[in-house]
Amino acid sequence: MSTLFISDLHLDASHPTLGRLFAQFLRNIPDDCEALYILGDLFEVWLGDDDARPEVTQFVDLLRETTAKDIPVYVLHGNRDFLLGEKFCADTGCQLIQQNTVIDLYGQRTLLCHGDSLCTDDEAHQKFRALVLSDAWKNDFLSKPFAERVAIAQGLRDKSREETRQKPEAIIDVNQSAVEALMRENQVNHMIHGHTHRPALHEFDLDGQSATRLVLSDWDETGSYLNVSAAGYQVQDIILDDALQQQA
Repeated sequence: MSTLFISDLHLDASHPTLGRLFAQFLRNIPDDCEALYILGDLFEVWLGDDDARPEVTQFVDLLRETTAKDIPVYVLHGNRDFLLGEKFCADTGCQLIQQNTVIDLYGQRTLLCHGDSLCTDDEAHQKFRALVLSDAWKNDFLSKPFAERVAIAQGLRDKSREETRQKPEAIIDVNQSAVEALMRENQVNHMIHGHTHRPALHEFDLDGQSATRLVLSDWDETGSYLNVSAAGYQVQDIILDDALQQQA
């Protein structure tokens, strides 16, 4: 038996290869899969559960196909798709879970989060994060006509890309002290997250005990997923099948 983890696909109509990779991944999930966890930023942007554009509903349908096979799919909000809501869950059969959820992963208490809350050195992002996660901001945004939401989201994405290019690399990574504080708070020695697009296994000492922080990869022309079982973990690459590649 195994449990799979992915994050940071940033599915978007402008990058069809990502959609084909995601479809290939879902349709080839191993038979022994106990659950799939998506740790944020499945979508480049989520404008609300009322988004009925075909480029969005195709992924809703794929997720529904997966959960219909009795594969539980758990989804964390990312900093791009924090507006995923109850209708998304009803339409897909997925279950939304909270940031900093702790699960028993084959005998190891493991904390799951997207990861952006740990980038505490990026003060501008933390202020923006607090703003858009407020109920007032979300309710106001979702009350706007859909076309206006599209325009606002595009403006925010353009601004974010420009600001990220100007920030030092260290600022947009997680803060180790924040990592350790969160692990102490939740009484865990193991953490899995995404967001930073810096896949790696970090091993360190936490109050005299060994601790691990495993960072998931983002997807682009290829993808990857973390496969965890009682025997350990493996990172599995996903390369688009030739037949699907020819559709590009």
